[in-house]
This record gives sequence, structure tokens and C-alpha cells, in this order.
Amino acid sequence: MAVRIRLRRVGARKNPMWRIVVADQRSPRDGRTIETIGHYNPQTDPSSIVVDGERAQHWLDHGAQPSKTVAKLLQTQGIKATGS
Repeated sequence: MAVRIRLRRVGARKNPMWRIVVADQRSPRDGRTIETIGHYNPQTDPSSIVVDGERAQHWLDHGAQPSKTVAKLLQTQGIKATGS
């Protein structure tokens, strides 16, 4: 099973917020997830990013691949995201 760390859209129409989730690569964007490890709100100034660094590192150590956007978010939080 290929596991990815990616964004899941939540929030109202024209007011997006994103959850940072661990999901099977084959599941749809807003479909079934394994675990929610944080959230990202680009609507605030500055953007709010909350990530459980311990759980993110756990999944990265076990082979989860972050999407490009999540890799950038993890990098801003000081979490080493190997690969993308």
C-alpha cells in the first residue's frame, strides 16, 4: 500500500481550509484517510499551519511520501520531508 501525506479540503465554498492527512495514494482527495496530523488555513494573515511533528516524522520514517505542497509546509515547520 502506497501511503501519502497530502491535503484534504474542508471549509465552506470559496473559503477553503485544508487538513494534512495520511491516506492511501489510491483514495480520492476528500475520501478515506488513515490519520489527520494537522491543518493549514491560508485565509489568515499570516497563514496558520499546525502539524503534529512527531506523527509526521513517524509516517515519513515508515515510508509515507509527502505531496509537493505538504513537503513545503513541513519544511516551514522544520520537519525534514525526505522525497516528494
